[in-house]
Amino acid sequence: MEWTREKLYTPIEKAPEGFLKRLKKQVDACAWRQTYHIQPKTGLLNDPNGFAYYQGEYHLFYQWFPLGAVHGLKYWYHLKSKDLISWENLGIGIKPEHHYDSHGAYSGSAIEKDGKLYLMYTGNHRDADWNRRPTQVIAIMHPDGTIEKRSDAVIQTVPENYTDHFRDPKVWEKDGKFYAIIGAQRENEMGCAVLYQSSDLMDWDFLGELATNAPDFGYMWECPDYFELDGRGILMLSPQGLDQYPNIYQSGYFLGDMLNLPSLEWSHEEFLEIDNGFDFYAPQTMEDGRGRRIMIAWMGLPDIDYPTDESGWAHCMTLPRELKLIDGKLHQQPVPELEGLRESSETFQMSLSNQLRVLSNGSVYELECHFSQIEGTEIGLSLRKGGGEETVIKYDCATQRLIVDRSKSGKPVATEYGTTRVIPYAKTELSLRIFMDNSSMEVFLNGGEVAFTSRIFPTNNQNDIEIFANGRCQATVVKHELKKSGCAE
Repeated sequence: MEWTREKLYTPIEKAPEGFLKRLKKQVDACAWRQTYHIQPKTGLLNDPNGFAYYQGEYHLFYQWFPLGAVHGLKYWYHLKSKDLISWENLGIGIKPEHHYDSHGAYSGSAIEKDGKLYLMYTGNHRDADWNRRPTQVIAIMHPDGTIEKRSDAVIQTVPENYTDHFRDPKVWEKDGKFYAIIGAQRENEMGCAVLYQSSDLMDWDFLGELATNAPDFGYMWECPDYFELDGRGILMLSPQGLDQYPNIYQSGYFLGDMLNLPSLEWSHEEFLEIDNGFDFYAPQTMEDGRGRRIMIAWMGLPDIDYPTDESGWAHCMTLPRELKLIDGKLHQQPVPELEGLRESSETFQMSLSNQLRVLSNGSVYELECHFSQIEGTEIGLSLRKGGGEETVIKYDCATQRLIVDRSKSGKPVATEYGTTRVIPYAKTELSLRIFMDNSSMEVFLNGGEVAFTSRIFPTNNQNDIEIFANGRCQATVVKHELKKSGCAE
């Protein structure tokens, strides 16, 4: 389909007769549909929105364009879960149906107040000259699940000295006040974040720009998320326009003091990437009923073409991950509930000396791997191997680097940004936890010290799991077969 502006902004209810049924059939025939990850039934999924724990259940919305694998008129699609494994699809939660969101209900967050869930998001409106007019909007979800939208935006203008790149409010409460942090771009076309304050979530006062030590850090800060752990303040964000990192856009965080609002001064450390893989963006966090800080992200990137586009769908969500602050750095681990996906397990223990072994096969599984007494040149794993294709995770002993290599993973993705991701690693033991799905891989190093999230698109139904050592090591690998979950429609 040729995506004209008119088609990109066609509401779902005005889709041609039979179009969605034909598109769904096309999507369902795709070999890269996921098994236990949240994915769109048709069209394109992107940012997680409104992630919250409400009335004993987890609620998640995501950006959705239903008519194709492109960025068009955005809705909020709604899911809920009791266990972070099986998600119930509740359908469209927010429609772009008012003047203020006529061209899309953009990203935002959620907070509970007076027994209701308040959803704050950016309404996108375009004027006759196609100029963007962003506003910040409140919608209210009642205990029965119905969502009520206000007739007017609660923040109707962009402050002076900022451009119309002004979006993605994340709201929280502290000391009886509500605060919202919004990603912005100054008129000098540099990214930043600004803060608002409210006593009731309806009337908002502009506090100003957060004073950081990163005044020239990319041209736009998307999806800012401020939260506190162990007495520290953390600002997670997705800055655009940085050249020192391999991906087209990044996601990471600043660790600093807790904000002393309404003061805008903030002392913090350097920016660190939250994920070192290929496909991770727009993370959002929430605190659940057990006090856990849980994060989920879009497993994809803006402005990148993916092989599933031709089948009429694009992207999925990462697995939910619990965040902990350890030795001044965020660590992340898949939530323990995901062990409920396991159906059967097998264990392999071995001493390797300049050899290669095929352990098992499969395309959907979890691996727990431990390597010790490492000597020689390199050790590692080749996954989804066969027909000349493989995805490799290896430790290069000579250069002391851990490498994830998708140069032969199948259908190529964004090769202009490289086919390997590398981190320094100078230890003689290595623990990996790996989640494989039909078209993705999530790798967690040493209890979540580092994560690598990547889409892969094998083409030859290759399924071998291979372990190798050019040198010596002791290895234990546990493979868990994983079942299909209710979130993979």
